[in-house]
Amino acid sequence: MPEAGIHLSLIGIGSGNPDHVTLQAIKAINRADLVLIPRKGADKADLADLRRDILVNVLTNPATRIADFDLPVRDAGNPDYRAGVDDWHDAIAEVWSGTIAAHLPAGRGRVVLLIWGDPGLYDSSLRIAARLRPAPALEVIPGITAVQALTAAHRIPVNDIGAPFVVTTGRHLRDLGWPPGVDTVVVMLDGDCAFRHIAQEGIHIWWGAYVGMAAETILSGPLFTMAPAIAEARTAARRRHGWIMDIYILRRARA
Repeated sequence: MPEAGIHLSLIGIGSGNPDHVTLQAIKAINRADLVLIPRKGADKADLADLRRDILVNVLTNPATRIADFDLPVRDAGNPDYRAGVDDWHDAIAEVWSGTIAAHLPAGRGRVVLLIWGDPGLYDSSLRIAARLRPAPALEVIPGITAVQALTAAHRIPVNDIGAPFVVTTGRHLRDLGWPPGVDTVVVMLDGDCAFRHIAQEGIHIWWGAYVGMAAETILSGPLFTMAPAIAEARTAARRRHGWIMDIYILRRARA
């Protein structure tokens, strides 16, 4: 660790199964002076609780402190999506800085953030960390992604033999349609069941919500028959838990 300054570790903890935390992650957690846990509101208290459960199981260093912070809410009404996200990330970086300064006032020490899934796949922690001033020494520890958890739950490979696949968002699938040049599409961050807005014949879907968690729910089958059932299951699960994280794979039959 540097003689002075903050060392920040972004640690992927997988998609909800405490057993997915790697030995590398456990070692880094136990080197930490401070572990930050985001609170995303009462509806998503499960996410903070699961992070705490992980720490109960792996944290053995009595000197490591744990601090909660309230995650700012993104302004979903901003018509400029990218500008809205940039403002949100600025606000989060400010909260990170304030929380770290409150608990490490000397400006030195190791700080850990437990990142859902992996810091490198559809997660903004690295972009937020780049906003911190002074810049911390940065360490990234990979985690199991929702893509891996989904394919494991369904016991399928993500790709056909020798074939590429695309990882995209529900927004892009809905607005731009099926990505060209591929027969397999992994869809994340879909709050609107974008699979309902594409031609459904000849497509198979593998869907999962809360993959890796105790509440894991998976469904699969031909898209034209499964789309209504998945949309209904998603609505019911969100009503039951107050929040939802889901992901799915679409595969188009080759000509």
